[in-house]
Formats: sequence, C-alpha cells, structure tokens
Amino acid sequence: MNYDHSETNSTAAPCVMTICGAAGDLTKRKLIPALCNLAEEKLLPEQFAVVGFSADDFTTESFRKNLMQEIPKFAVSPIAPQLLDWMCQRTYYVKGDFQDADAYQRLEQQIAEADRKYHTAGNRLFYLAVAPRFFSTIAKMLALCCLSKEEDGHWARVVVEKPFGHDLASAKQLNQDLRQVLTEKQIYRIDHYLGKETVQNVMVFRFSNNIIEPLWNRNYVDHVQITAAETVGVEHRGGFYETAGALRDMVPNHLFQLLTMTAMEPPISFDADEVRNKQAEVLHAIQPLTPEEVLTNTVRGQYGSGIVEGQRVPGYGSEPAVALDSNTETFVALKLLIDNWRWAGVPFYLRTGKRLARRVTEIVIQFRRTPFVLFRNTSVRNLETNRLVIHIQPEEGISLGFGAKVPGSIMKLGLVNMDFDYSTYFGMEHSTGYERLLRDCMAGDATLFQRADMVEAGWSVIQPILDVWHALPARGFPNYAAGSWGPIEADELLQKDGRAWRRIGEEELDKRGRIAPPATPEKTGIVT
Repeated sequence: MNYDHSETNSTAAPCVMTICGAAGDLTKRKLIPALCNLAEEKLLPEQFAVVGFSADDFTTESFRKNLMQEIPKFAVSPIAPQLLDWMCQRTYYVKGDFQDADAYQRLEQQIAEADRKYHTAGNRLFYLAVAPRFFSTIAKMLALCCLSKEEDGHWARVVVEKPFGHDLASAKQLNQDLRQVLTEKQIYRIDHYLGKETVQNVMVFRFSNNIIEPLWNRNYVDHVQITAAETVGVEHRGGFYETAGALRDMVPNHLFQLLTMTAMEPPISFDADEVRNKQAEVLHAIQPLTPEEVLTNTVRGQYGSGIVEGQRVPGYGSEPAVALDSNTETFVALKLLIDNWRWAGVPFYLRTGKRLARRVTEIVIQFRRTPFVLFRNTSVRNLETNRLVIHIQPEEGISLGFGAKVPGSIMKLGLVNMDFDYSTYFGMEHSTGYERLLRDCMAGDATLFQRADMVEAGWSVIQPILDVWHALPARGFPNYAAGSWGPIEADELLQKDGRAWRRIGEEELDKRGRIAPPATPEKTGIVT
C-alpha cells in the first residue's frame, strides 16, 4: 500500500509534530489513530513525522512497539497494518523532563533529524497533551530553545488542550504567559467537541438554508436548550474532578462553543477571525449574573448511588480519590440571557452532568406556538410547537418536529418528525473527532479554535457563579440518583418559566408516526 500523497488544497502542510506528554492515553487513543485516518484519506502529506516527548522511560524502538500493540485496541475502526507501520516508522521518542533545558536540546536535535529525513520544510507543530500546570513552562522552554521561533517562511504552532485556566484570573494569567513567548496566531486552543461533524454543520445548516435563518431569532424562537449528558461517572478522574467540577469542566469550553455557534450573527466569510469575532460578540452579550440571579438561575447537583444501564453504581462520594463529604458538583443547569437584538428575551437553558439517564449531546431550538384562534371550535386543546433538534452525539443528525392531522373523522393533531441522520445519508464515519482539528492546525486554519478574548469572555460569565458557590457551599449533596436526569431543581428552573426540558428518550415515534404518550415521570431521588 502506498501512502505517498500528492499535495491538494485539503492536505495538511508538511511538518514535524511533537507530542509533549506522548506517553499518556491521548496519544494512543486519539492522536495517532486520527493521524492514521488522515493518512488513509490522503490528507496527510508524505513530508511528515512525529516526535514523542515525555519523562516516561521509552526509547524510539520501545515507543514504536508500544504504539503498534496499543493503538489497535483503541482505534474506532481497524487500521490497516501497513498504514500503522507507515506511521510508526516515522515516529520518534525523546525522554526528558519538561523543565530540563538539556531535554529540549535533545528534542531540537531529533526534530532537526526528522526534518532532514522527511523534508518537512522546517515547520513544527507542538501538541501539549499534558497537565495544565505545564502549559506555560513548556511554551517558555520552547521559546528559550528557539523551537517556537518562526523565520524564513517556516511556521511553528502550539496546540493547548483544555482546561484554559480554572477561573477568570488564571485564564488571564495563562494567556499572558503564552503571549509573552508566542503570537496569538501561533496558539491553537483545542476543544475536541468542535471536531464533531454536527457541530461544524451548525453554521452550514443555518447560513446555507434560506428557510432556516429568517426564523432564527426572538420573533420565532421561544427558547433554546443545550444538553451534554453522560452516563459515566468520574471513573479514574476523581482527583482532577475534585479541583474542577462540572461547571469548570464543561461550561466555559464545550457548552459555550455550542452556544456561540447557535447564537452568532452571520460572519462575512468563513475566515477564522471573522467567525471567531461573531462568537466573541455572543459571549460579551451574555447578561452577567448578579449574586441573586446566581441563586435563582443556576442549579448544581451531585449524583448518589443508583442504577445506570441496569447496573448499580456508587455515588460520587464513594468514587476513588473523592472525599466522602465532597461539595463538588457533577451536574450544572443554567439559564442565560443574551442581550442583543437577535436574542433579547429568549432564554438559553444549559445543562450538563455525569451519571445521567442517557449519553447525549444536543441543541434544541424551541419555536413559539402559533395562535390558537383557528382551532378554538375544534377538539384540539393543545397546539404542539415546532422543535428543531441538532443531535451531536452519540447519533449525529437533525430532526424537525411539526404538527399534522391524525387520520380520522375528528380534528386531532399529532407531532411528527422529519429526520436527517448522518450515517444514513453519508455512511458511517470512523473518526476520533481529532482528524479535522489536527489537519486545521497543520493547515493554519484557526476557525475551530478559541482565541484569548473568547476564553476570557467565557470565564467572565462563569466567575460570578464560582464566587457565589464558593461563598455558599452546597447543601444536601448528593441530590440526584445516578441514572436520573439530575436534581428536581433543574426541572423547576424551567417550570417556573412555563417550560420543560425535552424528554430525551421518551419522545419516540410509534409506527403511525405519532408521538407516543410520555412515560409517567418518576420523582427524582437518591436510590439507597
């Protein structure tokens, strides 16, 4: 099999990619499989090499052997042995401490050797797959050794994994540290959520369809719901989660990325800065919460023991590395308002949590109800409103619910769905979610990456919540059972506005295309 690819407009530029923290799980689970997928699709040039950099005790030979053994276990689809061998043969390893200047000298020598062998034009990509405490240190050491210096038409870029700080002050400090040694155009703050096709399709769906965009505003939209639910608990990340919690872990990055793509104004082009300017405008337009509003417009929860997918699971306090009386939240629900012309008065409800009833990420656009006057003398007592659902995971697609007359001699309405499913129309995509993002890094396209001002604007929205929650520790944790949809207060957040969360999993169509009656809701409580 020949993986010598010709250069196309879609092919990434030649470069040496250095993975700092290469001995970690991310490399074998996501990064190398993603690179193999790019090579399979002829989107990775022949002029390419990988250098692993970590303190773990590997040599180039043992590192290659480890990858050959481990990657097939985690790849989302089988990787051809020839392709995996092709990738591993151009992968090298440098052992060293991230604070050791001598280690960076060895790294520089290995990069130079790979550059000469594979003719990568002196281009360098550094992926920081490390703990956040090393971000600033590595960036400064790369600059000290001139590894991040751009000259003679060669580029150098640094990819930073989330979290980008743990509050507003630390985010500003991290941005300041990075900009002391790198230009903003060299920094790629990565969020793997944006590697999902449906997330990228939100803008295309909105701005390429004339039947959609005219309705995408306060005149027609009643409210928006964004849900990112997981069935798993904190697993082996209990130590990290104790310092983060659901709010820090999910909202300033994943959920705000979904919110800004949903709410942004049309950019004048898909140029990276044009798109990100519009996303930043949304974040700046979110009304800051007062301490009183934090108490009424936010909900936090922590899971107790319960049943998930037929298995009894422990509560958060019984997870490894978690304090039994922990006040860390594993669930968050927010009501936010965007103070601009398009969205004034339209609430955006966000929720995310662990150990919930289903694994699902989706955006719901709930449209306003039509006037009832036409149906006042019929048997119709309630008009269902139109609802657009953008399904992000695990199934990727879009569905639109609308009213239709149920066959029969009386006027009776049912809600039916028009569904678009990615796998049905385009076939199954075997992707790690990192392919598009890595290719964009190598191509210099920063559209799907956060800018410094976006990071700080997001934390500015979150900071008042952090302050109030710190001053008033949670009481009554745990307050929802594993396998439920979170604390009852999350339902009340919408009920007091006369609204309700979409009943995910209950709104299934029967054979005649009508919505089946919803299941009787169970009281949310702790299963003991």
